[in-house]
Amino acid sequence: MTVLQAVILAVIEGITEFLPVSSTGHIILGTAIMGIKSNDFIKLFTVAIQLGTILSVLVLYFKRFFKSFDFYFKLLAAFIPAAVFGLLFNKKIDQLLESPLGVAIALLLGGIILLFVDKWFKNADIDDTDQISYATAIKIGFFQCLSMIPGTSRSAATIVGGMSQKLTRKAAAEFSFFLAVPTMFGATAKKLYDFYKEGHIITNQEINLLLIGNVVGFIVAMIAIKSFIGYLSKHGFKAFGIYRIIVGAIILVLYFIGQPLQII
Repeated sequence: MTVLQAVILAVIEGITEFLPVSSTGHIILGTAIMGIKSNDFIKLFTVAIQLGTILSVLVLYFKRFFKSFDFYFKLLAAFIPAAVFGLLFNKKIDQLLESPLGVAIALLLGGIILLFVDKWFKNADIDDTDQISYATAIKIGFFQCLSMIPGTSRSAATIVGGMSQKLTRKAAAEFSFFLAVPTMFGATAKKLYDFYKEGHIITNQEINLLLIGNVVGFIVAMIAIKSFIGYLSKHGFKAFGIYRIIVGAIILVLYFIGQPLQII
């Protein structure tokens, strides 16, 4: 992987991680277009640069993370379902990760849902994440489990889950951002542990790529989050639904014409 490729992948990750468009689907397209072949470091890189995007949430919502301990317990309650399901079905999830066709289908179905979600959940009355109960947090956590299906989008699953519990679009999106912190940190820690457990050693060049990727991901994610909240509050999800359908269709076309596609 070159420095330019690392920067491009970090930009893709930073933009798509918090938008309801599936970062996995975009990584597939990015690696296919750039001809990047999967290996253990590439797999580590695409997960480890999430640390930069996590940091963007902590910086943008710094005060929120020091408001009350109750906030952390609610995040923990929402995080537990995905942690449990992830441990129980780890092998099955890995198998799903090998299917670009499955990702394309998930993108298309999710896109169709986003076309109508604004109409389905009109009667929102929770506009502040402080108003979220433990029961609601847990329910959103179960929606997050749907994102274990590659192409679903963790952001889309949790935001729709929040809206189904009468959160406004803004409150649902913000809680999705907060929930990303323990979820993505856990995924990154596990990937790093597995990498070292298998006896791999990171070279100086690879360390530089990881540093560059995290810095770029951090900057881009901050811009994406700010832009997304503003757009979402005014316009809703329809444009994201259309975009997902287009991306899903592109992956389907590439898949059926025999273009090499890898979920790395």
